[in-house]
Amino acid sequence: MWNAVLDWLPGAVRAALARLPSEWTSRAEEIRIRDGRPLEVVAAHDFTFVDPTGRPTRDAEAAFRPTRDDCLKLLDRVTNHSVYTMEEQLRRGYITVAGGHRIGLAGRAALEDGRIRTLQHIGGFNVRIAREVKGCARSLVPLLWNAETSMPHHTLIVSPPQRGKTTLLRDAARTLSAGGWAGGVRYDRARKVGIVDERSEIAASVDGRPTFDVGPRTDVLDACPKAEGMMLMIRALSPEVLVVDELGRPEDAEAAMEAVHAGIAVIATAHGKDASDVRRRPSLAPLFEARAFGRIVILAPSGPSGVVLEVRDGEGRRLSWPTAPGVGIGAGHSERKGATSC
Repeated sequence: MWNAVLDWLPGAVRAALARLPSEWTSRAEEIRIRDGRPLEVVAAHDFTFVDPTGRPTRDAEAAFRPTRDDCLKLLDRVTNHSVYTMEEQLRRGYITVAGGHRIGLAGRAALEDGRIRTLQHIGGFNVRIAREVKGCARSLVPLLWNAETSMPHHTLIVSPPQRGKTTLLRDAARTLSAGGWAGGVRYDRARKVGIVDERSEIAASVDGRPTFDVGPRTDVLDACPKAEGMMLMIRALSPEVLVVDELGRPEDAEAAMEAVHAGIAVIATAHGKDASDVRRRPSLAPLFEARAFGRIVILAPSGPSGVVLEVRDGEGRRLSWPTAPGVGIGAGHSERKGATSC
């Protein structure tokens, strides 16, 4: 994964990062590239600058400093040599590249009617490294299961940014699409899964083909706005389970409600500290008022990413799950009682 990310970077930046010790490359979450400022790597609430020889350092003065030319070369690569064809992505402030890695952009905002039309003079990049963790949702799925309908409950996965929501969501889609057994709950009939992948991060599709394993019975709408994509899925692709990342706009909530009323199980994510935090968001409040979600999964706001802090039902009651080695979500476990990690 690390080497695949380095392939996108210009030569001088790539050369420095290629020599970074594995203790950093194995757990890196972000690479921060800023014009004329220290090259930085971020991992699990820790960070280091990188000197020209690839040595980690906290001394900003000793760090390698990408040049303006480095930044222009990186922008040229991630826009496929045509900035103008990527105007929509620039307006949103990020570009998703093959492998599902999202590159956030910083520069001068060009406005039109008081709204961002595009970004210019881009001199800052945040390369967010996407990772596939197969099996991390295997022990979570039984907690989401509705025995009465033989389908998962409508589920919302909640956490602050960069805490593992998308990784968990991706594996839940794969697990439901593949079928199988887990935790004594039978869901062996593989389900038809539809993924609306607005940011190309869940499936990381290239030319319409997912590069992450999202399951054998999964259809993906790539780079499609969530609200439109959910309605298209309902009309044309008849999913049993609809998977979508980062609900946030009123139209997203409306489309999710349409899916709920159409008898389709919705599994989604949203940014927030906890359920009450998300409930206060005006765009998502109608979903909570309608008690649309039968399960709320809360990821821990600190510590290793992907740690499931708690799972609650639609009435707010906390559910428990096994924490024996190899039974929790993924192979690793938090020391906090009742918490597991992917």
